Amino acid sequence: MDVLRTPDARFSNLRDYPFEPNYTSVPSGDGGELRIHHVDEGSGDDVVLCLHGEPSWSYLYRHMIPKFVAAGLRAVAPDLVGFGRSDKPGARDDYTFQSHVDWMTAWLEANDLAHITLIGQDWGGLIGLRLAAENPDRFDRIVVANTGLPTGEGQISDAFMAWRKFSQDMPEMLIGELLKQSCGGLPDEVVAAYDAPYPDESYKEGARQFPLLVPIAEDDPAAEANQRAWTVFESWQKPLLTAFSDGDAVTAGGEAVFQARVPGAKGQPHTTIKGAGHFLQETHGAELADVVIEFIRTT
Repeated sequence: MDVLRTPDARFSNLRDYPFEPNYTSVPSGDGGELRIHHVDEGSGDDVVLCLHGEPSWSYLYRHMIPKFVAAGLRAVAPDLVGFGRSDKPGARDDYTFQSHVDWMTAWLEANDLAHITLIGQDWGGLIGLRLAAENPDRFDRIVVANTGLPTGEGQISDAFMAWRKFSQDMPEMLIGELLKQSCGGLPDEVVAAYDAPYPDESYKEGARQFPLLVPIAEDDPAAEANQRAWTVFESWQKPLLTAFSDGDAVTAGGEAVFQARVPGAKGQPHTTIKGAGHFLQETHGAELADVVIEFIRTT
């Protein structure tokens, strides 16, 4: 496996991102190692695990992390392999749904995290929910935000299928611009920060591949493992909260699946973030953080 590592200089003086980097090496799966970056701020027994998705990185949580710390919580925000300050395998075939689960499981075990409140958005939900289902003793509660755990059954949204096609057809993946458009505009410094991990297109193979890894058919390689995860969640008694936005066509209605199928979702104060799109941490991070803090406090 050829692995790319973004130069540290690319992350100097990013707007509103003063956090010290932390690194963990995990097996790559081919005899080598991959270095995974994470932010680790605050202290205490309660860990808020902030998992980003496609095509963002832990920068997405920069406004939420200080609020968690101020509330006496420990905030941990890793960059998925292929994103942010984490290593980036150079071939698209290196990225599979299972490889991402394996890499993050190894990272989770190496850092021995427990008493976790998961915040999973986009692919942070797909991967994070697998982590919780396969390591339930480490997780106390779950917040699902604009995400899902597809098994290839049922209807995939037209908005997702359009994004899937667009992500493969665009000649250059302008990640900062994608975030800017999705959020209805962002300052130039923020756009630059989302672009920082990717000096050129060769660093974006993970971002390119992710849309193709979402199970859209029952014979998808990840469908069976996701079905097993749902078996766990259908008897999951720990608190689960949905906090979807009202302006995300890709995941619209997804909260109803969790509310109907997960026993731990019954009676929870499920929240709709008004006026937000897909990247609600970027545009409504303070509001989402308050929702999470109250959820932890009351459960």
